[in-house]
Parts: sequence; C-alpha cells; structure tokens
Amino acid sequence: MDYRTDRSRVTGLGSAKYGTGHWWSQRISSAALVPLTLLFIFPFVSSLGSEHADVIATYANPFNAIVAILFIVTTFIHVRQGMQVVIEDYVHDKPIRTAALLANTLLCWAFGLTGVFAVAKIAFTA
Repeated sequence: MDYRTDRSRVTGLGSAKYGTGHWWSQRISSAALVPLTLLFIFPFVSSLGSEHADVIATYANPFNAIVAILFIVTTFIHVRQGMQVVIEDYVHDKPIRTAALLANTLLCWAFGLTGVFAVAKIAFTA
C-alpha cells in the first residue's frame, strides 16, 4: 500500500519546463500562417508567368514585401518547431538526436534568412 500523495507520486516523472510554451508557440504560428498564406498566395499567383519587371514591381510594393517576409519567417519558425518534435519523438540515439536538432535549426535559419534577404533585396532595390 502506498501512502504518498498524488503529487509526490508524479513528481519527477516528466518535464514541466518548456513543453507548454512550445505547444502554444506552434499553435500561434499555425494560426498566423492561415491569413499570411492567403495574403501571400494572391500576389504570388498573380505574378506567375509574368515578366521579370512585373514580379519586381509586385514585391516592391511595401505591403506585399512585408507579407512575404512575415510569411517566410513564420513558416520557418513553424517548420523548425514541427521537425523538432518529430526528431525528439523518433530519434532515440542522443548524439544523433543532438546533431539532427542542430541541423534542423541551422537549415531553417539558413533558408529563412535567404528568403528574407531575397524579398528585402527586391523591395529595397526596386
């Protein structure tokens, strides 16, 4: 028979440090992606098949450039968090998991910064 309280039985059985914040961050980024995707898709689709100058003119518009940058940043934040959960859940070897998490973070930062740089270059040079 165990005379411990419910709290003492579960103490030390799991982490209660950052999981909730990570979960909320994923939900907020996914909710933010809904309107950002819609606002990003319309100018993007309308510029498909257009001349280079027309595409430059589309993203020289400050609203379209800001939406594109917010879309890129939010997308790569969401992708990094989603892949982090997958890696933590399914990669059991600690050195490989650490390397995979580092590669995930570095690749998401690299692709995100590349996209932001491309949009910013179009916006500021046009």
